[in-house]
Amino acid sequence: MRREYLKIMALVGVILGLYLGLRNEYLFNVLTMVGLQVLVVIGLSLLMGFAGQVSLGHAAFYGLGAYASAIISTRYGVSPLLGILFAQVLTLVVAFLLGLPTLKLRGHYLALATLGLGVIAEVFFKETVNLTGGPSGLVGIPPLPWVPLSFRSYFLVVWILVILFLVIALHIIYSPWGRALLALHDSEAALRSLGYNIHRLKLGVFLFSASLAALAGSLYAHCVTFISPYSFTFLHSIKFVTMVVVGGIASLWGAVGGAVFLAVLPEILSRFEDYEVVIFGIILILVMIYCPEGLISALERRLWRFARS
Repeated sequence: MRREYLKIMALVGVILGLYLGLRNEYLFNVLTMVGLQVLVVIGLSLLMGFAGQVSLGHAAFYGLGAYASAIISTRYGVSPLLGILFAQVLTLVVAFLLGLPTLKLRGHYLALATLGLGVIAEVFFKETVNLTGGPSGLVGIPPLPWVPLSFRSYFLVVWILVILFLVIALHIIYSPWGRALLALHDSEAALRSLGYNIHRLKLGVFLFSASLAALAGSLYAHCVTFISPYSFTFLHSIKFVTMVVVGGIASLWGAVGGAVFLAVLPEILSRFEDYEVVIFGIILILVMIYCPEGLISALERRLWRFARS
């Protein structure tokens, strides 16, 4: 864990340097959105890379967190903090009801179930106009209390949470539960023979992953004060999965690096925004061919070899 804490300290230094050095509100906007996507990917990396379960519906949990918190605080005057708490509870209930039957089965049933959830959620966000605002979206969402409504302030809030949940995720990975998740990825039968409850392990990491996506969604809603269904489509779920795969499916830091890389890339290639999905597809194919362990993981390994030589 000492090496992991050194990386955390380096990340904290970068965050503080950006916070104190940058003056451009647009850059803080970009970096805040990057942080929210990193938050989603931390949970998805544990679910996919360590437990071996694929989710194609994390944008639905992201949207559920955003809409639940936004609706209860906008339409019913509840504090945004209680709205975030409500969104967490609602998301955990939905994830539990979805994961309870599907995670008992072997194979890619969770991927299919989450794919269906994503489609249902997208239709729900668009069609329930009286509740969600429909395709026009929901406006006037209150910001978090005690946090000035600026991207510079939300940048700090979001990245503090990113660091907090990175530490939690690293402790999970190095705990007996994390080692059981790795074993689960390789052989369910072997782990079951040791007396582990496979279903409980899968369900636990799925709930943790879904709640992180919902937390990111709630923060997104209170940060931008406007949400629409087009921020939580199936393509966003595919984007989250691509971030994990491109960065390194078996590496938490790799997944975080992949999230940062693919979240910043559209800003760099803004002239080619109509071809964003094509560019993501090409990157994914190239990574699968030349760096199957992940782009960030391969880069990290080569830098480590260079430093040792």
